[in-house]
Amino acid sequence: MITRIVKMSFMPEKVEDFKQLFELYKTKIAAAEGCLSLQLLQTHQSSIFFTVSQWQEDKYLQQYRQSPLFAVVWSQTKTLFNAKPEAWTNDILFNSEAIL
Repeated sequence: MITRIVKMSFMPEKVEDFKQLFELYKTKIAAAEGCLSLQLLQTHQSSIFFTVSQWQEDKYLQQYRQSPLFAVVWSQTKTLFNAKPEAWTNDILFNSEAIL
């Protein structure tokens, strides 16, 4: 399992546009093959967001990133940025939820 974290910084006047866009596509993104979970986090500096998604394997993340859905979502989202997004793909080494 891997976790993908993407940091996005938006023009303050475009924050609501992004929230509406995410609301429109979140169910479809979360339903992508191999996607186990999807979260949207907003920092206290309200124009900075993170998406945190978990995937069964990197191949599913890459498959999503090559999909028509990603192309549509990303083309609309990137017009709202005020800084270059940053992304990290991480192996999960420990997860307390796995301890019973």
